[in-house]
Amino acid sequence: MWRDMEPDEVVEVTIAGGHKVVAYSFGSGPEVVFCLNGGPGLPCDYLRDSHSCLVDQGFRVVAFDQLGTGRSDRPTDTALWTIGRYVEETEAVRQALGLGAVHLVGQSWGGWLAIEYALTHPHAVKTLILENTAADLPHLARELDRLRGALGSETVAMMLAHEADGSIDHPEYQAAVTLLNYRHVCRLQEWPAPLKRSLDDWNMGPYGTMQGPNEFLYIGNLKDWDRTADLHRITVPVLITVGLHDEITPACAARMKAGMPQAELHVFPNSSHMPFYEEPHLFYPILTNFLERHRS
Repeated sequence: MWRDMEPDEVVEVTIAGGHKVVAYSFGSGPEVVFCLNGGPGLPCDYLRDSHSCLVDQGFRVVAFDQLGTGRSDRPTDTALWTIGRYVEETEAVRQALGLGAVHLVGQSWGGWLAIEYALTHPHAVKTLILENTAADLPHLARELDRLRGALGSETVAMMLAHEADGSIDHPEYQAAVTLLNYRHVCRLQEWPAPLKRSLDDWNMGPYGTMQGPNEFLYIGNLKDWDRTADLHRITVPVLITVGLHDEITPACAARMKAGMPQAELHVFPNSSHMPFYEEPHLFYPILTNFLERHRS
């Protein structure tokens, strides 16, 4: 089960352009779980603190604050906010820490990054763990429209009107987004402290450039990203996890599973986007079982 833990090591890594990113390492040994958190623009707290407990099973766990977040540098050049540059950054961190081939965890946006990384650096990935994510963002956009539709036609019309005239900061629009967040991002009444820490320090620069203004409107430079046709190239064992009520829906997860030859899929019935917090008693046995089966 997750708990707050202090890292055994905090490492500063210099990446292309001379920027600094900060990595956190827990435990030791050759079996490394390398975590890529969601956002974009979120510090890694929520994913780092929900996966560092894997040290109890003898794994080393590494996470890092992606450029623009947390304790890493926060440049403002929007040209930096591309998935290709983040792939290069991820590889720079892996090499700087001497991690070898890793069990790569990607959650939400981190899953898109993990897929892109696995296709670019297949030698570096021992297994791939895709949590609450998708490989086809145009398909995800259609799924998000379906979730929005469940709010009712009047609410949908209101949201579309505010999006059309650029007034998405209006209280009624924000109220609809808040309701969607509690239905499809985290269904707990009280959100866990690591999640709140990440959300309270959200850098909207990368997020707005790459994704859009909120979780339910994709208009950034990733809106057309689709790796479905390339998934067959990922031949390592893959674990896909998703909440039944996830904003990145089970349909997105099923599409990924169909594309990868060694993928298995687990759906958590009472979770949305954070099963490690919402149903930890179900989530951790599945995750640890997968990792144990694929130790070297």
